[in-house]
Amino acid sequence: MSVAFVELTGGKGCSLMSATAGPDLVAHDYTETEYAASGTVGGRTPTGDAPPADFTTRVVVRRPAHPERFSGTLVVEWLNVSSGADAPAEYTYIAQELVRAGHAWAGISAQYTGVEGGAGSVQLDVAAPGLAQADPERYGAMNHPGDAYCYDIFGAIAAALRGPGGPLADLRVERVLAVGESQSSMALTTYVTEFAEGDDAIDGYLVHSRPFGRLPFAQVGAPADITLAYEGGPVRFGKPAKPVVVVQTETDVLGILNYYPSRQPDTDRLRVWEVAGTAHADRFQIGPVESALGCAGPINNGQQAFVLRAALRDLDEWAAGGDAPPTAEPLTIEESAGSPEFVLDEVGNVTGGVRTPAVEAPTAVLSGLPADGASIVCILMGSTSPFPADQLAARYPGPDDYATAWAAATDATIDAGFFLPEDRAAIIADARPTGLAAG
Repeated sequence: MSVAFVELTGGKGCSLMSATAGPDLVAHDYTETEYAASGTVGGRTPTGDAPPADFTTRVVVRRPAHPERFSGTLVVEWLNVSSGADAPAEYTYIAQELVRAGHAWAGISAQYTGVEGGAGSVQLDVAAPGLAQADPERYGAMNHPGDAYCYDIFGAIAAALRGPGGPLADLRVERVLAVGESQSSMALTTYVTEFAEGDDAIDGYLVHSRPFGRLPFAQVGAPADITLAYEGGPVRFGKPAKPVVVVQTETDVLGILNYYPSRQPDTDRLRVWEVAGTAHADRFQIGPVESALGCAGPINNGQQAFVLRAALRDLDEWAAGGDAPPTAEPLTIEESAGSPEFVLDEVGNVTGGVRTPAVEAPTAVLSGLPADGASIVCILMGSTSPFPADQLAARYPGPDDYATAWAAATDATIDAGFFLPEDRAAIIADARPTGLAAG
């Protein structure tokens, strides 16, 4: 399956939805270039193989400007289409580690909706137009044959990006890691369980915020119907062919995505990290547009971004033949009341899981579960409920007490392997002292 790349220019510029810009690429000596990627692939429908079909989709490449700066690792992201348009949902969380390490990143428009447009799955008011409809000058050649082909499209482009003649031909690509969040994690779950065996294009997978199911196979010429992902039984990875790191939030485990029935023990190819005090999407990712969401209160302000940076580095080292990432206990759940519920600590945060300073030196209850009556968008955002002043004063007599507790929790998480030492200063700066007495 050969793929041809043509640089895209003109029109309105690169169309990629993102609430948070991420690092300044120029300041990090990175470039961004967008390509049309064309080829012919086979596909798979719910009833069997689909005949070969032509495609032209787009790929956004962010890479070190100079080859000597390149780490050897290419991270390919399955762009997220839950809004009806492509979004680099995982890039937002891992971008700092990408530019710090010297990795290249490619966002791939693998799904039908990202190219042809649609309403998405989070019930926004207006369906997004397709790329060609929104900007015919730049994207007029785009053509997606339907999500029956999305897996083969993703795999073919990943293989071509690591080979000669593509946009990274001047770089020596040693590893390709696939990443994706939310609906994209559903797609990667299908890819790992159905396509990874015998696939030499991808060396490891970072699957972020997956549900109990996977993205279903689709009909030719149509998008996948993600509601069908919830009609089958739970999907587990079994024994993956390549290393897989799964990072889950509270919203994913017991919330609307209901990953809990799909829990499985870690293996020599699988690590699952469930992170306490986190939500499917949070202020780090959504921050600048939080007020436009109309949620009942402040959305979750947990620290999964720092955990995801560590997960990416661990996966990279693991895929290169290094040690496996650390194991993490799951979030604590009890079923004695007839349905699974999180076990909470004395302030109301979930126990177990990966522990961060935000829950070990808390100034708020951080939940991944929604308020009653929340919209589909707000269901995914969780909540932040700051402690009242008297509770803060009882817990931290003065700012120095809080700073000491926060620093100790930061160092404990670094020592456990779930934060990176290079992020320590940023994590210390992420302390939340609002409301503390001056002392």
